[in-house]
Amino acid sequence: MDTIAENIKQLREKIPANVKLIAVSKFKPASIIKEAYLAGQCVFGENKAQEMTEKYQVLPKDIEWHFIGHLQTNKIKYIIPYVTMIHSVDSMKLLREINTLSEKNNRIVDCLIQFHIATEASKFGFSFSEVEDALSDKTFYQWKNIRICGVMGMATFTDNQSLIRSEFKTLKTYFLRLKENYFIDQPSFKEISMGMTDDYLIAIEEGATMVRIGSAIFGSRTLN
Repeated sequence: MDTIAENIKQLREKIPANVKLIAVSKFKPASIIKEAYLAGQCVFGENKAQEMTEKYQVLPKDIEWHFIGHLQTNKIKYIIPYVTMIHSVDSMKLLREINTLSEKNNRIVDCLIQFHIATEASKFGFSFSEVEDALSDKTFYQWKNIRICGVMGMATFTDNQSLIRSEFKTLKTYFLRLKENYFIDQPSFKEISMGMTDDYLIAIEEGATMVRIGSAIFGSRTLN
C-alpha cells in the first residue's frame, strides 16, 4: 500500500501546477493530516465546522483550511476566525451571515458560489437564475467582508463520464458568464472548484482551478 506521501507525489505529477490540490481530510484524525502536511500538503478541506476547528487548534497554523461541506448558519461562528475559503455558499442567507461574522472578526473571507449541476436532487447549490437575481440586488454589494472568488460544483455520482463532463462544462459556462457580467474588474474572481478522486482529471480538462481529493490521498473513507 502506498503511503500518504507517495499518494500526494503521484497526484502532483498528474495535476498541473496552476491547479490547487485540496486534500479532503474529513473524518481523518489530526495525526493523519500531519502526515500529509509533512509531505508538503498545506491545503485541507473539511465539511464539519466543529471538527475542522478542533483540527485547526492542534495543527500547524500555516495550513490553509477550506470548508467544502454544507454549512449551517449557526456553525459559521466556529470557522470564521481562521478559514481560508468557504466553497459551499449555497444561499444568500448564508452569505449574509458569513459577512456579518467576518465583520465582527475584522476579516474578509473568500467564498465560492456553489451551483447545483448534478442530477441528484439531494445535492445543494444555486440555480444560475437565483444567482443572477441576487447579483442584481444592490444589497449584495453592501457586504464588504466577503470576497466572491469563483464557483464550486459537484458532479453526479455516476460512471457516465459524458454526463460528468457535461456538468463540469456547465459550471465553467456559469463561471464565464458571471465573470463577464458581474466580476470583470475583479481579478480575485478566478476559481472553479470541481472534481474529486473519481473525476478530477475530467474536471481539470474542463477548467478546474481547484480539485478536492480525499480517498486518493488517504484511502477509502473511514470514521475515526
